[in-house]
Amino acid sequence: MQFGIFYEHQLPRPWQEGAEHKLLTEALEQVELADRLGIDYAWEVEHHFLEEYSHSSAPEVFLAACSQRTKTIRLGHGITLMPPGYNHPARVAERIATLDLVSDGRVEWGTGESSSRIELEGFNIEYEAKRAMWMEAVRESASMMAANPYPGYAGAYFSMPMRNVVPKPLQKPHPPLWIACSNRDTIRLAAKLGMGALTFAFIDPAEARQWVDEYYTIFKTECEPIGRAVNPNIAMVTGFMCHEDSATALARGLEGFQFFGYALGHYYITGSHMPGRFDVWEDFQRHRAQMQSPNAGCIGSPEQIRVTLAQFEAAGVDQVIFIQQAGRNRHEHICASLELFADQVLPEFKERHAARAQRKAEELAPAVARALSLIPPLPEPAEVPPVDSYPVLMRKAGVPIERPSGPSIGESLGLVTPDE
Repeated sequence: MQFGIFYEHQLPRPWQEGAEHKLLTEALEQVELADRLGIDYAWEVEHHFLEEYSHSSAPEVFLAACSQRTKTIRLGHGITLMPPGYNHPARVAERIATLDLVSDGRVEWGTGESSSRIELEGFNIEYEAKRAMWMEAVRESASMMAANPYPGYAGAYFSMPMRNVVPKPLQKPHPPLWIACSNRDTIRLAAKLGMGALTFAFIDPAEARQWVDEYYTIFKTECEPIGRAVNPNIAMVTGFMCHEDSATALARGLEGFQFFGYALGHYYITGSHMPGRFDVWEDFQRHRAQMQSPNAGCIGSPEQIRVTLAQFEAAGVDQVIFIQQAGRNRHEHICASLELFADQVLPEFKERHAARAQRKAEELAPAVARALSLIPPLPEPAEVPPVDSYPVLMRKAGVPIERPSGPSIGESLGLVTPDE
């Protein structure tokens, strides 16, 4: 089993001058540390307008910064919002490929839709159409990374002419694809489409086994890939804080994990938010006493965390992702927690991982081959028409071109003569 760290960039009110700068600086230091310690993945969300809950609206910028400070940790979009109102599919393909190049091929391409009104309507995205938008955009972005040239597309939610989308990613045909999953229906969809399942349901190990078994059964029998490759994996997100004394771990990590869940519920389920005015942290504190505490997940002593993780491992989970930067969790506690985990818990799981991954690869080989055989070949255009520059287009159309005063750029560089 492998391990990741997870970032929303949470910043509860009240906000002090420089707080966002400090938040991102500390997060970069944490990712650097995680890389040195042997943590396998760093995952970064994309959210918009979710004050306090997530100040991570440009994950590609943060992950690019991480790429230059680290050597081996994989850099996960957890996730890229795919409806074209958020991100045009060609821009997704360009950004993912560029990040893959500057990171030496370490990108994991997580995808999703969002379901919060404050985000969707902020970008004029229709709630009822967001799944169809996601399907269209993921399929076409994947093709853009592999096709040379991309033949163009006229769809329900975006259209573009033939273009060669560059650069191309280092990982061929594109980085591993994932989808954010908050329920079993989405996990089933991930398996059917050949995508990794990033699960955010905070389930316990016993329930995880059911989800894992169902995912791999569907992958083996029903997979029709949405991308140009498959990525059969299940990752699960859980709370995290490690200390020799379990009571200290709870004191340092539980409130932040509770705030994570409360703020998520505020924006997605229960809240009425006033942008720039509503204080989510204060509201959380007012209601905290009556809240039912979530499963603490991996908040505890090294031995408690080892037992929990061994149960996830036995259930077939491929990766556990730790929510460590949540609420007002302190930077020094997060770093100390990661160091203790890496020293006392991580080594035995790393020792078992290679053999486990080999067994899994052998077991899934027939299913992977079956799924890959269903990917249609990239279309070969019968012809690639030229795209005339505007002056050429206007000349061909017989439209007079009004000459600007002074020499053109081409004339100034000596590339053309004035009568050209």
